[in-house]
Amino acid sequence: MIQIIAGEKGKGKTKIILDRANADVLNSRGSIIYIDKNSKHMYELNNKIRLINAKNYFINDADEFIGFISGIISQNYDISSIYLDSFLTIAGISAKDMDSIIDKLEILSGAFNVDFILSVSSNADALSEKVRQNVVVAL
Repeated sequence: MIQIIAGEKGKGKTKIILDRANADVLNSRGSIIYIDKNSKHMYELNNKIRLINAKNYFINDADEFIGFISGIISQNYDISSIYLDSFLTIAGISAKDMDSIIDKLEILSGAFNVDFILSVSSNADALSEKVRQNVVVAL
């Protein structure tokens, strides 16, 4: 499953995704990963959530991003959720280029039973119809 929290920069997406990740710890069936473009939210996350600073891994484009996510999943068989704050920045893409990467994340989600929760700095109306189907919060 893929869920998207969409809204322009500064609308409160990070607070929502942090709250969801922390709430997920209570009901999680496995490990929870939180990927961000920096480590500044480290102390806002439950200590059972693994924070990964994507900036440390030299991700420059969508292919490298998918390889990075695949590597994380391959190293831990019990990941239940991956939260991606600042998704567009981490993946190195723009909102208009999301369709193909969402397709790949859907394949990974189905194959490995991992939920992806993404924060996207874009107005939900600016996203393609296919991507908009995954929007659960529009700010």
